[in-house]
Amino acid sequence: MRLFLVDDHPVVRAGLVALLAGEGDIEVVGEASGAEEALSGIAAESPDVVLMDLQLGDGVDGVEATRRIRALPSPPRVLVLTTYETEADVMRAVDAGATGYLLKVCPPEELFQGVRAAARGESVLSAKVAARMMRRLRDPGPALSVREVEILELLASGAGNREIARRLFITEATVKTHLVHVYGKLGVDTRTAAVTAAVERRLIRLP
Repeated sequence: MRLFLVDDHPVVRAGLVALLAGEGDIEVVGEASGAEEALSGIAAESPDVVLMDLQLGDGVDGVEATRRIRALPSPPRVLVLTTYETEADVMRAVDAGATGYLLKVCPPEELFQGVRAAARGESVLSAKVAARMMRRLRDPGPALSVREVEILELLASGAGNREIARRLFITEATVKTHLVHVYGKLGVDTRTAAVTAAVERRLIRLP
């Protein structure tokens, strides 16, 4: 199968290329450090699977890059490989069209099996992420929407209501409505408490 790597760290890409070189059925056909470079390379190489980091260096993160890749004609599967493990990151990646989600601490064999499974169109989750999601299913707690998570992450970065509205292309009134829902779900009554609770419950990560 043909594999394309997207990671903004050259050393990480070099390590992955070396690691995958021993797998006879996996051919690394290209690599990129950012979204635009990835889109160009993928169009040229037509890989079966893209191995995608979430943090990229050109201002477009791996979630948006995944969304753009999956919007291509006959798109490849996208398998996320990252250090980030919050529910928000997993939710956003899957919502963008990722086939699977692995952590960079996973054993090589888990990575190899994940790439092969993704190529077959199967869903792939790191054992650690899968265990967390199973605990989440058993004890749901507050179910935040993708938009609520986005607002919380912007709050965590220090953005005010006006900035959040501008960034998400919604009105300030809509931001306030979402915050009321977030406060209720998390059992808090301030912005700081909402961010603290969301981080503690691994619903978001700090910037």
